[in-house]
Amino acid sequence: MPTIQDIAREAGVSTATVSRVFSNHPNVKPGLREQVLLVARRHNYVPRVSSRRRTVMLITPSRAEHPIQSYVDMVLAKLTDAAGQRGYRIEILPEDSLDHLENTPFCAAVLIGVGRFPLESWSKNFHVPLILIDREGPKHQSKVISVRSNEEQGMALAIEHLVQRGCERIGCLVSNTKMGNPEKRMSRLQAALRRRGLPADEPFVRLVREEEYLEETAKLLRQKVDAIFAPGGMGGMITAYALNLLGRRVPEDVSLMASERAVVSRYCQPPQTTITQDYGQMASIAVDAIDASLRGEPVVRDTVLDYQLIERESVHR
Repeated sequence: MPTIQDIAREAGVSTATVSRVFSNHPNVKPGLREQVLLVARRHNYVPRVSSRRRTVMLITPSRAEHPIQSYVDMVLAKLTDAAGQRGYRIEILPEDSLDHLENTPFCAAVLIGVGRFPLESWSKNFHVPLILIDREGPKHQSKVISVRSNEEQGMALAIEHLVQRGCERIGCLVSNTKMGNPEKRMSRLQAALRRRGLPADEPFVRLVREEEYLEETAKLLRQKVDAIFAPGGMGGMITAYALNLLGRRVPEDVSLMASERAVVSRYCQPPQTTITQDYGQMASIAVDAIDASLRGEPVVRDTVLDYQLIERESVHR
């Protein structure tokens, strides 16, 4: 295993310069930084992280674009707990403040629900791991690691539960935001419905923006649906509100399922049946990946976790 002295000698710089490069020090010229990183990549060099630099950056969506971030908040709660127990210091950075990365020493970053992050340049600019939560990463970047949900299993789990409760005309309103995987969810839902011989095309399965839920719920009711599944965003709460405005009772008239939202789902009237990711396991795997990467050990590049079902009272029994 090469040492910092070996990297400095081959790059033609001092060990202090190498240290500043791996600390993301702002006063290192871009050309010199790339020169050091090129030598480090050639030798698969991973610097030892001192306890003074055990900072993990948690990168979240902009609050201006997503003022209500219940999914992000659920993930953050588990991540900060898991990382803190391993001795890491946490710093939360909204995506509209990414320039701050260049001036902050950190040993790893975790990306939660950000759609426009420059993944292609990560390994070039930062020699530390980047953990993607609920995103599939680029295959060719060894420092980018994905921990994500099994959308095929999750969508099938929801449809199977509704079918077992006697639902035969299931409408799906998929939250159409950059947080989550709306197109993938839509295609997996269509596949799950078709396997059951149920209607799966428009108008039964739709991508929906937040301001469209009332109109789209009304369209589903005209199709005489007996259940609505609203994954992603705050779809469960908004669909429940739309059904109330349209004079439909849950679950007497229409069963309702959604994605779990800790501050909402259990407190709705009636409490909502949901599918949920195992946020605790997701956080633990993410921090395990950071630990292994910093030790220079092999890391599983892509981990896929199954959804779980939470049964409450919004689905007809």
